[in-house]
Amino acid sequence: MREIFHQELSQLGADLESMAHQVATAVERAAESLRHGDIIVAEQVIDADERINDLQRDIDDLCVMLLARQQPVAGDLRHVLSALRVAQTLERQGDLARHVAAIARGRYPEPPAPEPVLGLLLQMADLAVRAGRDVARLIETRDLGLAKTIEAGDSKLDALHRRSFQMILDPAHELSRQQVIDAVLLGRFLERFGDHSTSVARRVAYLVSGASLPETHDNEDADALHRR
Repeated sequence: MREIFHQELSQLGADLESMAHQVATAVERAAESLRHGDIIVAEQVIDADERINDLQRDIDDLCVMLLARQQPVAGDLRHVLSALRVAQTLERQGDLARHVAAIARGRYPEPPAPEPVLGLLLQMADLAVRAGRDVARLIETRDLGLAKTIEAGDSKLDALHRRSFQMILDPAHELSRQQVIDAVLLGRFLERFGDHSTSVARRVAYLVSGASLPETHDNEDADALHRR
């Protein structure tokens, strides 16, 4: 019975790794669609989000089954609960990548914002891509050095997000009403992607060390809003 339990824990870990890699691919393609106005890539991101959602539901079901049937304690319980929360966070990141791709698709063949606003948003997208890749590697390796790298990248994303408002509100850039809306939403989606990456990093750190999690800026109400 114990051997079966550990096999199921291994499957849980493999599913989580797969989900993290799918999310990393989604945000990379979303950034590509934003940079090049590639409607085909944008459609791929939107279609792939359903597969991420399916995998999150599978992980949820497996976690609930393990909790109900095995009643794990100590480190095993921490493993299952952490996987449950990380999968939920990764699913939200997949939604955010889809939102970015949807804006790129919706404005095709024009970019959603003019320069230099678009350039700043692309810098944010590049940081989000790096965060997605780092999260996938962190879940594979549990290298806590990566967790610190992810947090540092999130701080850079936050700084660029604040700067984006200054650009958007600067009348010299002459943004249309639709461009203002798109730029604000893109900045918010990318900034939230970084926040969720930090959330995953802290949960993995908790899984590895067992230490209490520091307070995060994760806001469940905001999550619910931005999933729509």
